[in-house]
Amino acid sequence: MNVSRNMASWLWWPIVITVIALVGAGYRWPVSTLAPILIAILASGLAVAITSTRKQRLELSLSRLRQMSGYFNRRFMGDSSLSIFAIIATLFTIDNPKVWDWARACDMAKRVFNTWCDSFINRIESDVRSGRPQAYLYIYLNELWLVNNHYYEFIEQFYDIAGKVEIPQETKDQYNRMVMEYNAFTQEFRDTISELRKITRTEIEPPSVRFAQELAP
Repeated sequence: MNVSRNMASWLWWPIVITVIALVGAGYRWPVSTLAPILIAILASGLAVAITSTRKQRLELSLSRLRQMSGYFNRRFMGDSSLSIFAIIATLFTIDNPKVWDWARACDMAKRVFNTWCDSFINRIESDVRSGRPQAYLYIYLNELWLVNNHYYEFIEQFYDIAGKVEIPQETKDQYNRMVMEYNAFTQEFRDTISELRKITRTEIEPPSVRFAQELAP
């Protein structure tokens, strides 16, 4: 359907220009009269086509952002084994009260994050069908960036702790599996931001979405 509309949008204006040119030639309109009309029609056609193309690119970007947000919520939040919070919970098995205090604080943060992400997904699923991609694109791009950056802070804190205390090998393996998927998500998020910067304004820079570090085996 979108392809058909695109073709109609692009083909309509050349047809109009051709018809007017033929009519003008048939009635022997002077070039000084015909040329401005044809130029005005051509300029209008180009403006409409460019606006339509940009809107479609924004719609595709919003759809991609929705898919990325859903993926983030499924893979790195909730009860997923790849959630940093699930990995942090395994630290209760080691004998270190200070680490336990931090893990308990993270468990409280997990509830806030789960609520935030569920609300975010519900809103983006609803608004993506509104037909106003630019109105929501900035909001949800910034929100996904904010959610991800706060989430990354827990990854960074876990990495620092893992460098100071001995943690089970199973926890290391679980963390490194998470890092592999998380970094793939990070790369896609960076690519999406780069593409968006070509068609619209955003203050978010791709490098501001940071890669996680793996733990040594």
